Amino acid sequence: MNKVVLIIIAILLPPVAVFLKKGAGKDLIINIVLCLLMFIPGVVHAIWLTTK
Repeated sequence: MNKVVLIIIAILLPPVAVFLKKGAGKDLIINIVLCLLMFIPGVVHAIWLTTK
């Protein structure tokens, strides 16, 4: 997928972007927990994973 599209998805729906990039696994669970605690850390985590 295009990185720009993944970054936009990471800003709007971080767990979806992580799932599209990494699939179901520990990174997705970490991102869901971060999004439930606070939204901004989830976004940062998703952007970091999608650009890595």
